[in-house]
Amino acid sequence: MEDLNRRSDEESSTLGRGTLRVMMLPWLAHGHVSPFLELAKRLSQDDRIGLVHFCSTPVNLGPVRDHLSKLKAAFPSSTILSYRGDKIRPVELHLPPALPGLEQPHLHTTKHLPPALMPALKHALDLAEPSFCRLLDALRPDLLIYDFLQPWAPLAAQRRGIPAFHFMTSGAASTAFFCHYGSRTSAEAFPFPAIRLGSPDEDVQYAAMLNKEANGLSDKDRLLRSLERSSGFIAIKSFREIESEYIGYLSSLAGKEVVPVGPLVPDADPADDDDSEGRRQLERVVGWLGKRGAGSVVFVSFGTEYFMTEEETEELACGLELSGASFIWVVRFPPREDEERDEARAAAAAATARALPRGFVERVVAPAGRGEEEDEGGRGMVLEGWAPQRSILAHPSVGAFLTHCGWSSVMEGMRFGVPMVALPLHLDQPMNARLVVELGVGVACSLPPRPHEATFKRDDVARGIREVLLPATERGQGVASKAKEMAEMMSRKGDAEVQSLVQKMAALCYRDKRPPVSRKDDT
Repeated sequence: MEDLNRRSDEESSTLGRGTLRVMMLPWLAHGHVSPFLELAKRLSQDDRIGLVHFCSTPVNLGPVRDHLSKLKAAFPSSTILSYRGDKIRPVELHLPPALPGLEQPHLHTTKHLPPALMPALKHALDLAEPSFCRLLDALRPDLLIYDFLQPWAPLAAQRRGIPAFHFMTSGAASTAFFCHYGSRTSAEAFPFPAIRLGSPDEDVQYAAMLNKEANGLSDKDRLLRSLERSSGFIAIKSFREIESEYIGYLSSLAGKEVVPVGPLVPDADPADDDDSEGRRQLERVVGWLGKRGAGSVVFVSFGTEYFMTEEETEELACGLELSGASFIWVVRFPPREDEERDEARAAAAAATARALPRGFVERVVAPAGRGEEEDEGGRGMVLEGWAPQRSILAHPSVGAFLTHCGWSSVMEGMRFGVPMVALPLHLDQPMNARLVVELGVGVACSLPPRPHEATFKRDDVARGIREVLLPATERGQGVASKAKEMAEMMSRKGDAEVQSLVQKMAALCYRDKRPPVSRKDDT
């Protein structure tokens, strides 16, 4: 801690007067860490931001450090309008090792975490509050940006005279849906029919997933308290052109302004695929796509932390085959803790072979790592574990994106103008899928009233893909046109919302004419 205090004093002497020093505390999941990091990168471009302390567990900060080091190499601080990776400082938060099942630090993240240990991870983060308070005392930020599962964080900051606001990494429609039913005892219908999952009772039943508790506190209460304790306003990863009415309704539910900060889609910068294995994968994929016609390929991916059952994998494979379309499909299986990298790769390949229908590989899949002629002959490619998603979506041969509709995936699909085929599986995905359909930038494979109880069927998958990829269909033409318009609009917008956010951050710190926390005085 003495090192942090010394570093804080040294940093103070290099910061200009009036610049803000920000602390960020995302939830311990890739789907939260990534948007927080993208926001940090954009904040770092503004001269009013002096430093961003990015706080998480060591296992989550490893990839963050790698990314920032690549940014520094690719974009030196002297480069005009570059990301200022030197202004983002990772700060380790160590969780207490006492909780059963979480003794090992590599489990202090949701990635590959067994679902049964999720409540324990939330509890462990709660127990890390004293450690986080010591970080606040040592680093003395002017402002805290926190996530929805840590309602204790804004209280810890505010006790030290540090304003704190909530950054929501989900969309406004889904957040408003959960808040609507979380703050009501009666089953009053959600006021936007396009987003409803079914009847009011069915919607209440779905929203009840937030009733799950950890450390005596439900996810619903964590969300509502985090919103309530946000200083002045709530920031959200969205933009008004797609969610204006939902942003307004969420604001009325929360009783404070909701500030959209934009889609926060990562740039396809050259640092992303710096390792040799990643480059080889990228070259193979791009080479394969280059042999396909424009808009003829469907890209299939269901996020980094959802693992399909064997039944779901079989239905999806059969649906892809029935569609007749060329495809790139990213499959993922949870590795065992005791597997080394090569063993994990072999285990994933074996799991893929077991899950795919008999003869599927021989009939439609391009054999991996074989001769160019064979690769060219298959109409499908199956990638295990990782894929260069943004490079794939940006390729002209890709004409559809079969997605689970995680919020970041929705943003990326729209940013690159690729029509989406929505196949929501859980959490906020059904509401996101309905928004995709409402905006006209995608179609739905299946949107049952009880998505947590239903499974999709191969015919639904094939129908959705053909509906988008077949140029002769009016629906396909309309969706492609809307997706293109959306991408053009998002490109024109740039990061205007982030600039507005920084203004509000500065006003929050100077509220009541109070300057940022002194760089010299202890707090």
